[in-house]
Amino acid sequence: MSASLSSHSYSQVVGVLRAAGCVYAEEEARLLLDAATDEADLSDMVRRRAAGQPIEHVVGWAEFCGLRIAVDPGVFVPRRRSEFLIRQAARLPRLAPVPAVVDLCCGTGALGVALAATVGPVELHATDVDPAAVRCARRNVATVGGRVYQGDLFGPLPATLRGSVAILLANVPYVPTGEVGLLPPEARDHEARQALDGGPDGLDLLRRVTTAAAEWLAPGGHLLFETSDRQVAAAASAVTGAGLIPQVARCPDLAATVIIAACPEHRPGFASLRRA
Repeated sequence: MSASLSSHSYSQVVGVLRAAGCVYAEEEARLLLDAATDEADLSDMVRRRAAGQPIEHVVGWAEFCGLRIAVDPGVFVPRRRSEFLIRQAARLPRLAPVPAVVDLCCGTGALGVALAATVGPVELHATDVDPAAVRCARRNVATVGGRVYQGDLFGPLPATLRGSVAILLANVPYVPTGEVGLLPPEARDHEARQALDGGPDGLDLLRRVTTAAAEWLAPGGHLLFETSDRQVAAAASAVTGAGLIPQVARCPDLAATVIIAACPEHRPGFASLRRA
């Protein structure tokens, strides 16, 4: 906490946040006081948080897998439940001393950065269609020596990655269009719509990812993505339809459901796409 900001300021901040409906007012007050450079800065940050901006957008970072991930206004905030996806990915075969990892719809780049920090050196590539997300992700991904590209899904990736990706992380939006309005205001009002809206049944982008995934995965590589329990059957069907083998993992504590899709070691018709 900044030495120039008094305990009186703390109690005032807690009161304002409580009145605005912030459930974790005490914890957030400490975050704001630590981040503020002076009283004017604190006043502005408290105003923004009380108006409903996510605390991560206000202070400029989120904690994810023990890391401090930069988060810019308007960019999708990494969810704690996604830490379960990283734990699942960290258990998979590396396939190479420095495996190629791709993070699609990367947002802040938190997934790829966390996996690199967990398993050691990786060749990390990340993409997002949103320019604001790309700018934010580049700051985070640079810390592990990775690269970020702006564009749609696999489109901007280097062609040399085809057939060589060990782990493909795809945190695609999976909220059905008709349910986006039911999300908490922090998400629906302050995060990019394209980071939330998954189409009529929530699986539009997922189907596009699974259709192309086998072209990019190395033999024995894996695609991982989150979904909801009620979407598991349809998501698994998309995976098997693309020639991949799905496995479902769940973490009730984090309310997380992850599908891990394996690319068979031998897949007829795709040998020409594999990089030697």
